[in-house]
Amino acid sequence: MTEPLAVVADIGGTNTRVAFARGTTVQMHTVKRYRNADQQGIEPILSDFLSGSDAKPEAVCVDMAGPVKNGVGQMTNLSWTIASEAIAEATGAHTVSVINDLQAQGFAVAHLDASSQKPVLPGRPAEPGATRLVVNVGTGLNIAIVYYMNGHTFVPAAEAGHINMAPQTDLEHRLKDWVAAKHGTPGIEDVLSGRGFERIHAFLSHEAGDTATPLDASAIMEAFGNGDPRATQAAKLFVRFMGRYAGDMALATLPFGGIYLVGGVVRHFGPHLLSLGFAESFADKGRFGPYMTQFPVHLVDDDYAALTGCAGHLAERLAG
Repeated sequence: MTEPLAVVADIGGTNTRVAFARGTTVQMHTVKRYRNADQQGIEPILSDFLSGSDAKPEAVCVDMAGPVKNGVGQMTNLSWTIASEAIAEATGAHTVSVINDLQAQGFAVAHLDASSQKPVLPGRPAEPGATRLVVNVGTGLNIAIVYYMNGHTFVPAAEAGHINMAPQTDLEHRLKDWVAAKHGTPGIEDVLSGRGFERIHAFLSHEAGDTATPLDASAIMEAFGNGDPRATQAAKLFVRFMGRYAGDMALATLPFGGIYLVGGVVRHFGPHLLSLGFAESFADKGRFGPYMTQFPVHLVDDDYAALTGCAGHLAERLAG
């Protein structure tokens, strides 16, 4: 029996990608990319995507960066409102879902190919049906907790990038005060994101009395690759925060199904996570340090995982 045709869309900060899907499989040859700056919203994008065929989708799922409530979401970095009713009108679909982009990543993890997951920490074998945790480190910071029950996947929304930054060392306390003086009350996202990496490096330059123009993240990574001491210190401090945050979230959620690191920034750090101290920071929980070794940690290297998550979510909804 042929699975119902669906449309899946992933709205990023710069681009939106749209594709057809059947079941949990995204038809990769149909993926089309749109520059958000050239568009007025998601509805004209979906209308244009469908105009090139006679396809009539049964369902549509759109994931977006920003909070979603009752089928309506407001983009964090775009002046777009994403509403399920407007999407249904634009596409003719009977089933429409609007979900947060991290929720899409959470729905994806059960359907990812082994080739798109790189082991970071072995942990113990994942327990079938156990909770999984997605940690996104990219333009922003957030988590998704993935629960499985009676054949259904539940991924509640979260805004966990805005919890308070918790410094431990004298250097980290000075970093927190420096961030607070410039940006207000520091959340962990202020030091653990793309711009957070830049802030850490700028702070270290400030500590050294260097008044040169701050570097962007790509320039810092290039300097790190060339062995620059300050860039290396910034990278170590950044990964220390990353490991500590992932460990905190693991203790809060107990993801015996595994932890999945996603996002463009963490992918850039992927080859260096262990050498920069991720494992030590992740397990730095005092007497609970040995307990932390149970959780397997994977790095997801799949730029289309959110589309797969949208397809997986719709497949469950259509199956009832």
